[in-house]
Formats: sequence, C-alpha cells, structure tokens
Amino acid sequence: MNGKRGFTLIELVVTVAIVGILASALLPLGSLTVQRAKEAELRSALREIRLALDAYKKAYDEGHIERKVGASGYPPNLEVLVQGVPDAKNPKKPKIYFLRRLPRDPMFPDPATPAAETWGKRSYASPPDDPQPGDDVFDVYSLSTASGINGIPYRLW
Repeated sequence: MNGKRGFTLIELVVTVAIVGILASALLPLGSLTVQRAKEAELRSALREIRLALDAYKKAYDEGHIERKVGASGYPPNLEVLVQGVPDAKNPKKPKIYFLRRLPRDPMFPDPATPAAETWGKRSYASPPDDPQPGDDVFDVYSLSTASGINGIPYRLW
C-alpha cells in the first residue's frame, strides 16, 4: 500500500446518514423560501392592481372616462385596465392605460388560466365581509383557500 487510507463501510454509512439528516432539515427551509417568494409576488400583484383600480376611478372622477348613469366609476372588468379607455377630455381620444399587463394570482394552481380569471372580484355594491362580483371591479382578492405564513388567509390580504 502507498499509505493512503480508504473509507471503511461504517464510515461511509455514517457519512451518508449525516448528509441525509442535513438534507431533510433543509427541505422545510426550501419550501418556506418558495412560499415567502410567492407571498411577496401576491402582495406586489395586489398592490399593482389596486393602484390601477384607484387610478381608473380618479380618471373617471376627473372626467377622463365617459360617465354613464348609475356607474360607480370603477372599471367593468380587469381587462379594461390593460386595454385602455379613450380620454374623454382630449378631442383626439387617445387611450389611457392603467396597467401594462394584468398580473396573475401566484397562488392560483392552473397556469393556463387567463390572468383575469385567477382573481376573485368584489364589486362596489358588494359588502366587504362577503365580496361578490357585479357590474364593476372595486377590489380583487386571491381565490386561494390557503393561509399565509402569518396565519391570515390569502383571500383576506
């Protein structure tokens, strides 16, 4: 022999066992990291849509969007925020856009579903404790039945 020592079977088994224990301890940490990232994405998407809804309402109140009798001033659907609306104050009627793209609910399980269908919608006439869709979109919420790391259900964010 040349003086080099090889691993015994017991040393190899112990090493593999230690690596296995360490890996099993890191698995929950990895899934927690993924959940945190999805929650950050959910917060960002909700903020982006809600800011666009508020901007649409402000444009309506300022007369940039054609007023209709009985309308709340909120958009009839989420797609309008991306498609834009003609500026009623400008004679050339250029479109006013409120979003470049509609973000998806990151908690929605089916990636093939259109972004607008991944959100629950609350109309202006809907009570806050029982959100229901209606003639407009006053607010959005996650359709997920799961709860966040903080224990609050995603649909209440």
